[in-house]
Amino acid sequence: MTEATAPNDGPLTGVRVVELAGIGPGPFAAMLLADLGADVVRVDRPGGPGLGIDPARDITNRNKRSVVVDLKTSDGVRHVLDLAERADILIEGYRPGVAERLGVGPEDCRARNPRLVYGRMTGWGQEGPLAHRAGHDIGYIAVTGALGMTGEPGRPPLAPANLLGDYAGGSLYLIVGVLAALHHARATGAGQVVDAAIVDGTAHLTSMIHGMLAAGAWQDRRGANLLDGGCPYYGTYETADGGHMAVGALEPRFYAEFLRLLDLTGLEGAHADVTRWPELRARVAERFASRTRDAWTAVFEGTDACVEPVLTLREAPHHPHLAARSTFTDHAGITQPAPAPRFSATPATVRTGPARPGADTEDVARDWGVPGLVSPPSNPQRKASS
Repeated sequence: MTEATAPNDGPLTGVRVVELAGIGPGPFAAMLLADLGADVVRVDRPGGPGLGIDPARDITNRNKRSVVVDLKTSDGVRHVLDLAERADILIEGYRPGVAERLGVGPEDCRARNPRLVYGRMTGWGQEGPLAHRAGHDIGYIAVTGALGMTGEPGRPPLAPANLLGDYAGGSLYLIVGVLAALHHARATGAGQVVDAAIVDGTAHLTSMIHGMLAAGAWQDRRGANLLDGGCPYYGTYETADGGHMAVGALEPRFYAEFLRLLDLTGLEGAHADVTRWPELRARVAERFASRTRDAWTAVFEGTDACVEPVLTLREAPHHPHLAARSTFTDHAGITQPAPAPRFSATPATVRTGPARPGADTEDVARDWGVPGLVSPPSNPQRKASS
């Protein structure tokens, strides 16, 4: 098998992945596989996915290669099946039944390649009353109870961008699933279908909270608990310049250090006394409001008080610790998060910028042994079932 990547481009070097282009969690999952060294071929549709993002800046398509295929033609379906025959993993994010109607569903692909791991990424899952309903991240995390834990009491919950549902509850669970299934396929020779639903993954993320709820250590309401902003020594405070500091002084010794550096006295017992939390919050807020964010950052630097500045996206790459670890990297003029996690023997890197739709067709046709990708179409007729 011809390798498209050089040795030691990451721990997944040699793994071949077909990504049927979509938006949100599917592309992010495929990017993670590509970051780790997999040869990811993104099958873009003619005209693109419909998002107003310049393909040259769509970081979720870095380290990938792209071909353009029209799945509404018989030739397009044949090309995808040819790629699936040579792949280890296929990822799609259509609504349930769409891939089957197009002719590239699990049975179609695995008839050509029984070892194939077929990863399906949806919000609601492949079955259930809402399986065919449209949705987005915020709705998926709403019904799992996760969204209801965010924000202040008496005010609407806060949307945590699309990080909690799409990426944490969706992409990362899809990755765990397809890599586990790949391990099984290599051991047994049998692939399988992985049904990754954002509602399932997000619900799973709340496991510890459900345990605390069952133990009586968590109240099922917003802003009343240790980790949801209800606790005055686990939350955020505004500074004199409109910035914010994040406080996580949970353990007694960290809390003691926190009070010392804030120069607050008489509050030692408030740590475990919920009735004194309003007083503690008011005095802590008053102290933080007396200086700028940078001034407080200097006060807490090098201590174990568990207090850090709240940075913006543009500020984060310049944080001394993140800069020292190269947590962010620059590639082709774009500052972006570096691949994670890190490996001692097979480090992952940003090898190429975002794949341009169709730009890699000839290379993929050669490397994957699918010459038809660049051949004139033999049957341009539309499929009646599409």
